[in-house]
Amino acid sequence: MKFARHILYFMLFALSIVLAYNFWPEKELSSGFKIDYLLVEKSKKTMKAYSSGQLIKTYQVSIGKNPKGHKVFEGDNKTPEGIYFINDRNPKSGYHKNLGVSYPNETDKATAKKIGKSAGGDIKIHGLPNGIFGLINKLHRLFGSTNGCIMVTNAEVDELYQAVITNAKIEIRP
Repeated sequence: MKFARHILYFMLFALSIVLAYNFWPEKELSSGFKIDYLLVEKSKKTMKAYSSGQLIKTYQVSIGKNPKGHKVFEGDNKTPEGIYFINDRNPKSGYHKNLGVSYPNETDKATAKKIGKSAGGDIKIHGLPNGIFGLINKLHRLFGSTNGCIMVTNAEVDELYQAVITNAKIEIRP
């Protein structure tokens, strides 16, 4: 009985740590910055935001379920690699909000066509799925993955949505 109580206390303590991590506020992006360049490093699961060449914030991200290599076709669950641009904004998507990435480019389309497949599209920087899944918050970093997009928390996509300029460059590296 005493052992079971110790296990229960340990589990409650562990749950408290997880909840504290998940809901503890992150450092917010300082106001007034306009992000003109994003650098995603898939191997590190990070996205760095720059304004006029100055690093202003680093985000921890979730990426495609199949993280190694460049996206070749729709459904390969890979996040593309290369240089693209932020070309769209959607405040009412199936996820909290999103910023569109200009994938596929002409090279991407030609590569997919060579193997008889569609390159796909709809690559986004987005928050968490709408509804109850928003409670996942920062825990997405531990076990989350996407079908090829770049996922951040809802609070982070809110600040990116405001700060990223139209046609900002996004470079996605392995």
